[in-house]
Amino acid sequence: MRYRLTFIAGLALGYVLGTKAGRERYEQLRKSARQVAQNPAVRNTAESAAQQSRRFAGRAYHAVSEKVGDHMPDSVAGRVRSLRERSAHNGGGEDDWGTSNT
Repeated sequence: MRYRLTFIAGLALGYVLGTKAGRERYEQLRKSARQVAQNPAVRNTAESAAQQSRRFAGRAYHAVSEKVGDHMPDSVAGRVRSLRERSAHNGGGEDDWGTSNT
């Protein structure tokens, strides 16, 4: 699905950049894109995907840091430990990338 969306976005961008239709067609496409982006179903789907990706990234981060943390140089291992402690004390307010878990 992600590749389809990327392809469609690339196709639309190529059309806009390569078209000779002028400013009117560009404004029509822009208005359509804005309407799609403001659609509640699209917004809910995007938020759901963002939440899923944050959960997956958090699980992957902890799994990798547990398995690889002991085999890293001391400077890197110390950074991993500090990130673990920070995320444990954080209580879910922000993830390790500084974004809120909404």
